[in-house]
Amino acid sequence: MMKMTVAAALSTLSAFTFADAADIGGQWARGDGNARVKIAPCGSDICVVNTWIKPGTPKEKKGDKLVMSIKPGAGGVYSGTAFDPQRDMTYELTVTVQGDKMTTKGCIVAGLLCKGIDWTRLK
Repeated sequence: MMKMTVAAALSTLSAFTFADAADIGGQWARGDGNARVKIAPCGSDICVVNTWIKPGTPKEKKGDKLVMSIKPGAGGVYSGTAFDPQRDMTYELTVTVQGDKMTTKGCIVAGLLCKGIDWTRLK
């Protein structure tokens, strides 16, 4: 996603419970080494909270949240939206989880501007 930094709610996840997406929960490290996050349920959504940010990383801080309203699909792929209250932006979001690897892809401007980020599950 653009920057997986972060918390307010969007829409409800119909027919979705966090138990259905248990493999997405937990602690994750961003591929560039600049951030670590915790993914956990928050109401009917899933929140991503920055638990550690590399010193000197601009525009991000510990405690920032991102609220994901996503639905599980086939093959570990989840899709929906994410709201970043720090930037007051909503993204179209696709999350792909395969074991201890995760890729997030966030898009804005009707899907014209997208960015993908790789993550590794922390033990």
